[in-house]
Amino acid sequence: MAEAIATELVKVLFQKLSDEAFKRIARAQGIHNELKELKSTLSRIQDLLNDASQKEVTHKSVKSWLNALQHLAYDINDVLDDLATEDMHRKLTLESRAIICSKVRKLIPSCCTNFSLTHRLSPKLDSINRELEKLEKRKTDLGLLKIDEKPRNTSRRSETSLPERDVVGREVEKEQLLKKLLGDDDGSSQDNFSVLPIVGMGGVGKTTLARLLYNDTKVQDHFEPKAWVCVSDDFDIFKISNTIFQSVTTTKNEKFEDLDKLQIAIAEQFKGKRFLLVVDDVWSENYGDLENLVRPFLSCAPGSRIIMTTRKEQLLKQIGFHNVDRLKSLSSEDALRLFAVHALGVDNFDSHTTLKPQGEGIVKKCGCLPLALKAIGRLLRTKTDREDWDEVLNSEIWDVEIGNATESGKDVENSDKIVPALRISYHELSADLKQLFAYCSLFPKDFLFDKEELVSLWMAEGFLNPSKSPERLGREYFEILLSRSFFQHAPNDESLFIMHDLMNDLATFVAGEFFLRFDNHMETNPEALVKYRHMSFTREEYVGYQKFEAFKGAKSLRTFLAVSPGVDKGWGYCYLSSKILDDLLPELTLLRVLSLSRFQISEVPEFIGTLKHLRLRHLDIRHTPLEKLPLGIGELESLQTLSKIIIEGDDGFAINELKGLTNLHGKVSIEGLHKVQSAKHAREANLSLKKITGLELQWVDVFDGSRTDTLEEEVLNELKPNSDTLKTLSMVSYGGTQISNWVGDRSFHELVDVSIRGCKKCTSLPPFGLLPSLKRLHIQGMDEVKLIGLELTGNDVNAFRSLEVLTFEDMSGWERWSAKNEGSAAVFPCLKELYVKKCPQLINVSLQALPSLKSGSGSFISH
Repeated sequence: MAEAIATELVKVLFQKLSDEAFKRIARAQGIHNELKELKSTLSRIQDLLNDASQKEVTHKSVKSWLNALQHLAYDINDVLDDLATEDMHRKLTLESRAIICSKVRKLIPSCCTNFSLTHRLSPKLDSINRELEKLEKRKTDLGLLKIDEKPRNTSRRSETSLPERDVVGREVEKEQLLKKLLGDDDGSSQDNFSVLPIVGMGGVGKTTLARLLYNDTKVQDHFEPKAWVCVSDDFDIFKISNTIFQSVTTTKNEKFEDLDKLQIAIAEQFKGKRFLLVVDDVWSENYGDLENLVRPFLSCAPGSRIIMTTRKEQLLKQIGFHNVDRLKSLSSEDALRLFAVHALGVDNFDSHTTLKPQGEGIVKKCGCLPLALKAIGRLLRTKTDREDWDEVLNSEIWDVEIGNATESGKDVENSDKIVPALRISYHELSADLKQLFAYCSLFPKDFLFDKEELVSLWMAEGFLNPSKSPERLGREYFEILLSRSFFQHAPNDESLFIMHDLMNDLATFVAGEFFLRFDNHMETNPEALVKYRHMSFTREEYVGYQKFEAFKGAKSLRTFLAVSPGVDKGWGYCYLSSKILDDLLPELTLLRVLSLSRFQISEVPEFIGTLKHLRLRHLDIRHTPLEKLPLGIGELESLQTLSKIIIEGDDGFAINELKGLTNLHGKVSIEGLHKVQSAKHAREANLSLKKITGLELQWVDVFDGSRTDTLEEEVLNELKPNSDTLKTLSMVSYGGTQISNWVGDRSFHELVDVSIRGCKKCTSLPPFGLLPSLKRLHIQGMDEVKLIGLELTGNDVNAFRSLEVLTFEDMSGWERWSAKNEGSAAVFPCLKELYVKKCPQLINVSLQALPSLKSGSGSFISH
């Protein structure tokens, strides 16, 4: 599987080597001939990659050859980046004439003060060329030939419009479990609640069955509250409890620093109520873990249930289940039906009788396991020729031995059937999709990820062709991987995604020696660390320097990514050793992706502005108490993600420095806007030209004589973002009396979530009702608003056509609300939830225009 990354790297190298700027710089440095020779050798090697792709599956020597090629391709890329840096240095020097300003000087690494790269790069290129020639000469021994690439069906429409019918043949199991859920059969009774286990091997459909039960209308009506939590092999009681609390509370921003207080809050939420909790993918066999988890539920109402999915029976035996019924593979008939659904779009072979023998053979090789059937079925979705089905049925991959299929020897039962099926599905991906999937090996099991954030990471790594629209291309690739079952929707949150843990194992297997998911139990071999280019680590309460000390030798590292399984606890609980910031990161000069989010750090070292190649593209500092940005960061023209921007006025980062960050996109929080002294500077930030999807605008929450409301209004007017890309908007502690008209402009057709908090001087609201896609609106702390009427709806007959959740909170001066729009049938046609909290003066309310609430399909909560 090493062919994928090698192919994509070589493709990128050819693009750079063909660039006129590189040719010009190479001539100036006297290394044009070396690069020409390198390109020629690479071209001959590229001709062999299609054959190598087929042979690496069964020939370890070919895989080793491809790994060597990957290392050389990365090295070549580093050399070409040196040339790009030299070109940028030359331009900066010419622009500044004789004197480079202090900020720019900080940007240029010391290696760039040597105007001639010849003596440094020539030996590198000579060494690389020699190694490439050795690789090419080995083609005869390895039997590698030049063959044309097999044409692939790249129709994205057919792949991304698959039916969401995932369940076939579980009717009996569902009915049996429904009776236990809704009846008096308590299974293993503990006080007022009981545990309902679903046990089976990986890929058999435990989570799918649990989701069927959870979403059943009778179950939805029977239980309240309901919560779903993924556990996996890290039974973190605090994280699990926090996820449960966040699932059932209306106070989403409440944070806890210790488990006792958190569990007391959970107990209050569940007291006297008949709840349903799904605890998915439990690996722990420690009875104490479960005992601690259920402590808050002791005062719940009788008939409450906990559905537990697990591969392990030991814990269940400890709580009284001595004869557990394991969820079995599908019957041959149901398995064939499920396979047909995903391969043909119907649940039978009546219209494709010639394919049925191959289908039956594939189903048998998949062991009748749903995950394997879905993966192979979706692979064949666009292929109706019998030869294509024969090729899958007779693939050598079914018989390739790779050892244990999962990490640490977990759950190897039947892995010889399911892993080959997933590997075949992966093998049929294009090289670019293989690389994108392998990158996801950096994510721990049960990691919940956001589509846009993953696309941003792919972009920052240079995996998406910049000559096209990389955001659009990344989204299309994401949808293909989702349609092929490499990704799944999170069980209880359709806005997030997850990889099945067997898919996670597959990603780890194919990623090879270039991607490292680092954890506390891993040995740090200095020789191995030199090879890694991308590294992630789990964010913990305290991340010390000792475990990372050996990474000083990982000079080729491009990715330093902090991740958290499941739901993040919040930055207040995570600390990062200052030695990592001051001693380690400055040694990693090739970084493109740096994630420090949710760590308790007060400043980012100044070296960030001096990273070699000026190649830093992704700096994630969300949810940190940072008070300033490093000097010169506004000059990092390649920066695509800068999640937190801190305005410091004259002595630090100024808002007009955003002008140079033309590639900025994704989610951005801008703090310290009260320090902006000129609306002209705000206009120069050019927010409307950046592809920002989430924007948070923050002023200081102190309203005193130092602030000028008219200036803040002028500044806000100039901060209008791109209306074609913005999806979420938040404004905090704005000091003007009026909110700019653009905030409610109907041109923001993608805007789905708006939050206005602590804008104490505002006397009225903008016409949010004109936003066609708005689903969630949160208004809080607007003390001067006394009347809410037609200005909110924009006098539009179709006002709030998509709004589902509306919240008003801490509105101390609000007296009257008229939601009715004269001449219209109704506003808020889709409203499901309305919250009115801490609004003591509100005495005049007209709710005639809330039909969905009146019909009982929504809820009105007033405090």
